[in-house]
Amino acid sequence: MQVGDELPVIEVRLTRADLVRYAGASLDFNPIHVNERFAKAVGLPDVIAHGMLTMALAGRVVTAWGKGELLDYSARFTRPVVVPDTDDGALVTVAGKVTAVEDGVAKVMLSAHFDGKAVLGKPVARVRLAD
Repeated sequence: MQVGDELPVIEVRLTRADLVRYAGASLDFNPIHVNERFAKAVGLPDVIAHGMLTMALAGRVVTAWGKGELLDYSARFTRPVVVPDTDDGALVTVAGKVTAVEDGVAKVMLSAHFDGKAVLGKPVARVRLAD
């Protein structure tokens, strides 16, 4: 493992059905995630994905990489993922790049994009590399 190594890119499509399933699993039934009329009434362009779901999708790029144990992961929510009521839903693209390796721990800077724009700010994970 070296600084500059890139993790394989993952593309995930989120649909309204995914949001309903996530709401049930997380018990986050905020209507901005499932009710289009409500979301628009509060000034959103449409229903939006849960921030923690978006963060989890970005974290998948590290766990799918399979090079070690995820020690910690942090990010800020900077832009919502708007999920239209279509079969295609919203496409989220996530990637990562190793920016440091020290004492068997890799620092991985992540990126998560929707509609060509970053949806997470400063997403970074630390991974204890497998022997």
